[in-house]
Amino acid sequence: MRALIQRVTQANVCVAGEKIAQINQGILVLLGVEKHDDQQNLEKLARKILNYRIFSDEQGKMNLNIQQVNGELLVVSQFTLVADTQSGNRPSFSVAAPPSLGEQLYQDFVLSLRKSGLKCETGQFGADMQVSLVNDGPVTFLLQV
Repeated sequence: MRALIQRVTQANVCVAGEKIAQINQGILVLLGVEKHDDQQNLEKLARKILNYRIFSDEQGKMNLNIQQVNGELLVVSQFTLVADTQSGNRPSFSVAAPPSLGEQLYQDFVLSLRKSGLKCETGQFGADMQVSLVNDGPVTFLLQV
């Protein structure tokens, strides 16, 4: 399971020209699920994101997590994150979870984040989405469990 997280001042997702989700200060999570992932992987990744210190304290150091700044979360499924790009000019998605497993783990991941009490918006699994964001910093990390 991989998550590309970006600290944002705002982010939103549109499907077919309609805005379906929007957040202000917080984290945009692009989530890739692999076929071997399970509940343990998603719980570990959710905890890491909720506790990852990427927000600035009074001294300007990245010392605060999203819970400490009462930030918001936007989770978007993105199977391309788990592509094998080591050879050739075309990515391979052989390690990506099949859609049924990917969607179930995606939904469970979102539920795990929502347990924190923070606002957690989502994209639409499997849809053609347009994601807009203002990356704050820029601050971007690739997390893998």
